Amino acid sequence: MSEAKKKVKEAQAILRHWREAVPDDRFAHLVKDAGRGLTRALQMRLTEHSVSFGHWTFLRILWVEDGLTQRELSERAGLMEPTTFSALKAMEQLGYVARRQQPDSRKKVYVFLTDAGRALRDKLVPLAEEVNQIALDGIDPATIAATRDMLLAMIHNLAADEQKQSREERRMPSTRQISSLLDRARKDN
Repeated sequence: MSEAKKKVKEAQAILRHWREAVPDDRFAHLVKDAGRGLTRALQMRLTEHSVSFGHWTFLRILWVEDGLTQRELSERAGLMEPTTFSALKAMEQLGYVARRQQPDSRKKVYVFLTDAGRALRDKLVPLAEEVNQIALDGIDPATIAATRDMLLAMIHNLAADEQKQSREERRMPSTRQISSLLDRARKDN
C-alpha cells in the first residue's frame, strides 16, 4: 500500500472514531486532532524549504516584530527558554536569525531576522494560507466566523484561568520538573 493511501486510511479511521466511537467526546480532543492535522499538513510543506515547524513558530513572530529578546520570544511562542535557545541556535546556524547583545544591556540577547529569514516569509506564508484553505474547504463562512469567535473566547478563558491558577501557586511545570515527578512516581510504585 502506498504511503498516500495509508494516510487516507488513517484520516478515515480518525473521522470514524470521532463520529461513531466518541461522538460526544470532549472538545479539547477535537481541537487537538484538528491542530495536529493542521500542523502535519504545514510541516510537510515547510520541509520542502528545509524549515521545521518549530522554526516556523519563531519566524512568524519575528516577521511581525523583529529584535525581540529571547525571553520575549519564548513568552510569545509559549515555550520554555531552553527550547527557544536551542531553536534559535539552530536557526542562527541556518542563517535565518542573528542573536546580538545591545550596548545598553549586556544581559539580554536580542534576536533579529537576517535577509534570508525575512525572505522566507514570501515562500512560507502562502503555504500556511494553502493549508488553511484546505482545512476550511466546503465550510460555510458564517460557521468559520462563529468557530473563530468561539476559539478566541476559549483562548481568553484559558488564559484567565492560567492567571488564576498562578495566583493560587499552581504553575506550568518545566520539562525537567515533569521528568522528576515521573521518576519519583516510578520509584514509589
